[in-house]
Amino acid sequence: MIDYNPKVWFTFIFRFHKADTVRKLFPMFIALSAYCALIAFLELELLHLSPNSDLKQITLIHSLLGFVISLLLVFRTNTAYDRWWEGRRQWGSLVNNSRNLAIKLGAMLPVSNTASREFFRIMIPNYAFAMKNHLRNTYKADELLPVAGVQLDPDKHVPNQIAGLILAHVHELYRQGQFTGEQLLTINLELQSFTDIVGACERIRNTPIPFSYSVFIKKFIFFFVMTLPLGYVFTLHYLVIPVVVFIFYVLASLELIAEEIEDPFGLDANDLPTDTISANIRKHVSEIL
Repeated sequence: MIDYNPKVWFTFIFRFHKADTVRKLFPMFIALSAYCALIAFLELELLHLSPNSDLKQITLIHSLLGFVISLLLVFRTNTAYDRWWEGRRQWGSLVNNSRNLAIKLGAMLPVSNTASREFFRIMIPNYAFAMKNHLRNTYKADELLPVAGVQLDPDKHVPNQIAGLILAHVHELYRQGQFTGEQLLTINLELQSFTDIVGACERIRNTPIPFSYSVFIKKFIFFFVMTLPLGYVFTLHYLVIPVVVFIFYVLASLELIAEEIEDPFGLDANDLPTDTISANIRKHVSEIL
């Protein structure tokens, strides 16, 4: 995720960063410019079409369709941002629940039980790192701190394995009489929330926008932009080239941004800072325990 100062306007205007849509769309700008120049040359220089030509009436259609495409792109952007924000809410819940669980365990466990304190100090942050990598379809053993006697299977659901190990250790402490029944119920609520959070994030990742809707928007933008120079060349002449390129830049950029943020758990520039969040969970849990 990019850290920035929203008050510095000129930095935004003249800065090109990794996620800037200009970089991704630049080849299309070149192709579209050549296409617009060809249309302008054919209509103005070769065919000598009149400004009163029927082709100019196509601008009326663009006026009507411009409102429709704006509604579609607003809906597309809003749904993508909702997914991004929901992902951030879930990771915020993971931070709070990890701290709450560590605080409760730190208060309930005897100070003399250093082995269990060390186990929870390692395994609670390990859950955050395992969840981060699980949502990216990867497994990084070097990010998980080792615990004696614990071996994880990377081919299975790693966050579920860690949650199961934590729960099994809690129940073992209950059988040893170090937790009361009421304390066990309190801790169980925090552990259950871990599975709820990873399930919600999996729902966001595994349920993209419907294919037909995404394809329709892309086709709409393509045909809308490709027909723009046919009518506006009589009014703008060769200025139609930068105008059409700019319109395409605006419309296509909104779609690209929506595509990037609708899956907020990856490594794109505007995705959630899950690496930083996981590191903070490890730091805070270690301080508590």
